[in-house]
Amino acid sequence: MDKLQQKSRRRKENSLNGDNIKLTRSAVIGTIISTVIASTPLLYLIHESVPDDAIWHTFLGTYESGFWESAQYAMWVYTGKVVPLILVLIWFFTCRHWWHHALLVPIVMYSFQIITSVNAELLRTDENQFLFLLPVLVIVVPSIYLIRAKMFNKINNADKTLEELEQEFMIKPKGVWGRVKQYF
Repeated sequence: MDKLQQKSRRRKENSLNGDNIKLTRSAVIGTIISTVIASTPLLYLIHESVPDDAIWHTFLGTYESGFWESAQYAMWVYTGKVVPLILVLIWFFTCRHWWHHALLVPIVMYSFQIITSVNAELLRTDENQFLFLLPVLVIVVPSIYLIRAKMFNKINNADKTLEELEQEFMIKPKGVWGRVKQYF
């Protein structure tokens, strides 16, 4: 009988260790995400430490502002686009609702704004972005509508609540890489 109790105790300890590893990993990822979110005001204010000159010399290299004629103003433009992009990306990868694909629209918009901001040859930075955003909208908006229509069809045909249907449509990949692979 002692051997059976020892085996049972070992199994219980092993399962608890597996749960502890999952909890520890979740706590580490949660800590990293919350630290990034909490530090976004500091990331946004980085431009104040940049000199108000056309050329900025750093240990990483030299930055020439070109179009804006001020490295500080250029960094203000970049941080004004990178910080919201980081927050929307965190929201996209941590959201478990059925409508999280709608977040692809601001992600594409901010990405496009960053690309056009980096290209100093453009005269108007935020012009014509709707034309580049249109293909994403054409795919995302109808797919969200179709998912919503399926949900309401199931509500009308069954006795499920909206929360139960959200759970059914919720996508739960394993890890961040699984979430990334799901979309590409």
